[in-house]
This record gives sequence, C-alpha cells and structure tokens, in this order.
Amino acid sequence: MKDVIVHPKPERLSVQFWSQALCRENLTHLSILAALILLFGMVTDRFLTGATFTSIAYQLPELGLLTLAMLIPLISGGLNLSITFSANISGLVLAWVLMWGGGENASVLMLCLAIVAAIASGAIIGWLLGVVVAYTGAHPILASLAMMIFLRGLGEFITRGGSITGFPSELVWLGQGELLGVPVPLVIFALCVGLWALVLNRSRLGFTIYQIGSNLEATRYSGINTRRTLTLVYVLSGTMCAIAGIVMASRFNSVRVGHGEAYLLITVLACFLGRVDPFGGFGRVMPVVLSLVILQVIGSGLNLIGTNQHLATALWGGILILVMAVRFLWQRITLFRAQ
Repeated sequence: MKDVIVHPKPERLSVQFWSQALCRENLTHLSILAALILLFGMVTDRFLTGATFTSIAYQLPELGLLTLAMLIPLISGGLNLSITFSANISGLVLAWVLMWGGGENASVLMLCLAIVAAIASGAIIGWLLGVVVAYTGAHPILASLAMMIFLRGLGEFITRGGSITGFPSELVWLGQGELLGVPVPLVIFALCVGLWALVLNRSRLGFTIYQIGSNLEATRYSGINTRRTLTLVYVLSGTMCAIAGIVMASRFNSVRVGHGEAYLLITVLACFLGRVDPFGGFGRVMPVVLSLVILQVIGSGLNLIGTNQHLATALWGGILILVMAVRFLWQRITLFRAQ
C-alpha cells in the first residue's frame, strides 16, 4: 500500500511558497524550451519568425485542452484513454445542433445552444466513465479503453466514416480569429489553464483529488466520499474534452470521428514530462503546460527542417520511453542514497 502524501491546504500556502515552487518546478522546463528555440533557430532561418510562433499559438490549444483533460484523471491515480473520441463526439453533437438550426446560417442563439449541448455531452460521457470506475471498481485503463472503443464505433456508425462541414462564421472565429491580436483558441486555453490551476490548488475538490491519488483506501477511511470525487474527476475530464472538440471543430470548420487520434500519446507524454506521477497523487498544471509547449516547439521545428512525420511520431514514443527509464533510474539512485 502506498504511503499517504499529505498536501497542505492550498488556501493556507503563502505567496513565498508558491513562488519558490514555481521556480523550482519550471526553471528546468524554461531552460529546455529556450535551448530548443535557439537550436532550431540556428538549424533553420524559418523558425524564428512570426509565422512559426503564430502557427504554434493556433496548434497548441487543441492539444493543450486534451492534455488538461488527461491531467486530472492521472493525478487521481487513473487514466482516460477516451479523450480524443470524447472530444470528437462532443464536436459531432455541436455540428448536429448547428445543422438542425440552419448550418452556416445558424443564429448566435443557436450557436450558444449547440455549445451548451456539446459541453453537456462531454460531461455525460465523463459521468458514465466515472460511474463505471468509481462504483464497479473497474480499472481506469480498461474502463476508458472500453469507452474509447464504444465512442469510436458509435461515431463511425452514425457518420458512416464521413465528416460534417459548414459552420457559421461566429464558430469559425473561435478557432481562427483573434482577440486583441491574440489567437482566440490560445485565449480559451489560457482561461482553462487558470481554471484547472484554481480547481487543483484552491478548492476542496482539488485537495481531495490529490489525496485519492496518494492513497484511495486511506482517503475513503478518512470519511471522504471517494466515489463522488472520482465521478467528478471524469466529469471534469469529459467537459474539457468537449471544449477541445469545440475548438477543433471551429479551427478546421469540420468534424469527424477520427480527428486527433495521435494526440493521445502526446497528452500522456506532456503530463509525464511535467512531472505528473503516473501512479497518482502529484502533479501541477504549469509544468505540464510548459512541457506541452516544448513538445509543440519540437514538432514545429522538425516539420520546418523537413523531418518525416512518421519519424516525429516515433520520436514521441522514444521520449516517453526515455522519461520512464530516467524516472526509474532516479528512484533507484534515491533509494541507494537513503540506505
């Protein structure tokens, strides 16, 4: 049985504590990011341009939102393998409501209704998954894998493998427009990052999520309703998937079931690079966000120098294996020093 990691109540933490923790956890990531930017800047003169960073600013949010959807289940000691298909199903719900309401000529009121319906569908998917994990005792990997297969099959059956296109300009603005010179998807992502940091660091729910990830049984014996909390974990994850699905639909002006399947590996990789404990109980938002930016910079840099996309995918897997190996060796070294 794992030892219980007791986290101090977030609201009692001082500004000095948070500033020290921020520097300690993020300095390495910022150094790596700066080194990568300089490296790609020397390799190709097309990297340090406004077009490159604008492209990164538009590409990062959809992957970032899915990473946030993966983060909270991981902290709770679980996993959500269905994030991409949850996002796509929510996007399909958005598209169906808009098509029913007039397609490209849908009103702003109908667009708001479609967004609410998409977010509700993501929350319902997360609730179903959470109920299975919390009340049946099914392992999160198996439960989310089953949900992923179910959503993929359902979506392919309904759409017959096709896509839905043609949305109102107001929705397209959410994925391709700018707000005070800043890409709208990046603004949405920043707001969601702030919300996730608030939930994890400043709420009773966040404190309970860390406790469950540290030791589920001890948390249950302490009188906390762990089933309710686990269900809320996956509801939050499903809701964030829905937001990601809305952003993807607005950015590409189309929705299909298989969009973004390759994102799953990168979300897990970003969380592990951000020092999220794969067994639960530890993880913060900002290191994960910085890890995500690092991965996006690597992807954009490799693309600019003409690297084959399949090689880039192999690189993500290699980085993940390397991270796990380094963590294993570091744990061994720490145990050896403690003896």
